[in-house]
Amino acid sequence: MVASIAASAFFPAQSSSSVASVKTSKIIGEGPESLTVGGIVAKPASSSGAMQVKVNAQAVPKINGTKVGLKSEFLKAEDDASSSAPRTFYNQLPDWSVLLAAITTIFLAAEKQWTLLDWKPRRPDMLADAFGLGKIVQDGLAFRQNFSIRSYEIGADRTASIETLMNHLQETALNHVKIAGLMDDGFGATPEMSKRNLIWVVAKMHVFVDKYPSWADVVQVDTWVGSSGKNGMRRDWHVIDCQTGETIVRATSVWVMMNKQTRKLSKMPDEVRAEIGPYFIERTAIIDEDSRKLPKLHDDTAQYVREGLTPRWADLDVNQHVNNVKYIGWILESAPTTIMESHELAGMTLEYRRECGRDNVLKSLTSVNNCPGGSEGAGMECVHLLQLDGGDEIMRGRTQWRPKSARVFDNKGPLPVGSS
Repeated sequence: MVASIAASAFFPAQSSSSVASVKTSKIIGEGPESLTVGGIVAKPASSSGAMQVKVNAQAVPKINGTKVGLKSEFLKAEDDASSSAPRTFYNQLPDWSVLLAAITTIFLAAEKQWTLLDWKPRRPDMLADAFGLGKIVQDGLAFRQNFSIRSYEIGADRTASIETLMNHLQETALNHVKIAGLMDDGFGATPEMSKRNLIWVVAKMHVFVDKYPSWADVVQVDTWVGSSGKNGMRRDWHVIDCQTGETIVRATSVWVMMNKQTRKLSKMPDEVRAEIGPYFIERTAIIDEDSRKLPKLHDDTAQYVREGLTPRWADLDVNQHVNNVKYIGWILESAPTTIMESHELAGMTLEYRRECGRDNVLKSLTSVNNCPGGSEGAGMECVHLLQLDGGDEIMRGRTQWRPKSARVFDNKGPLPVGSS
């Protein structure tokens, strides 16, 4: 049908009366008047005496009011022998079989794309929300987002690193503000905060890790906010394994406001409280928080010291200070490798004392003790201090470590100890 429509565009139908009125006595291939439709002069017949053929009037087609000359098979053969055939209207027509094949290919490709759009996951662990921005849950008071653990987010133990889990917590916090419609210019700042050049900074954080997810696991992160005193905001997280429902991480934190220009802490304005207050929930992810005071380490009391730590450009956030997740990596820089090999991080308490800029040089200090009440070798506890070279404190911390399960790894995966 496509071919017939296209052909009708090139060859409009002629009435019988118009065809009958066409008369010609011109001799094909002779004289300057033997022109093709394209206006190209046809070559004259060879001097060896070409046969002159008069064309019957009814045998001459008419295209858009123009006469078209035709050659007899004999003349065509003779012209081919003497020279190449001239470019005429007929031998420039498209190959309709090629056109139809192209149209068929286009339709098949469109059908394939439509099939892909109708794709649905076939496995229950392939969640549709695994790569989305999350959604508001619990009557609009909490936020939920799923993450798939990537291959580049796992470490030597073939599990996600603590930095990966902390990045998930930070991402859900920002997306919570964004989806709730409170995100303005800044790193999680509300519209009223932006008017006053205020930003959020973390003051304290407690994190407990029950287990570490592995590559391709999908984790679900729930987060919500609440009040913390007069000028602070509390944010909690609960992370579970989507396939098993087991708890992975429980975390809580306290955030305060800082003036972006003066870099000093600020009280929470009533206008800002009116923006975020309707989202407050009086619920905490951690009931038994570690309330012990964090001691200050010194060069002469610390067992391990790592000096010369400097921020990279990639360590800065949009507020031009070092991202708080980077601090965790720095305090672990001075932890002994023997603990990393035999234990895994089970929990940490962090107190942020001062922000770190791009030109600062830092020092990481660590002391190791056995966990209170635990047998020797069962659990470890470390005390940390991150400070500037000049002595100003950046962060104090305490970490708890538990022994890794008695498993060894080969190039095919984990095997129980003693397996061959």
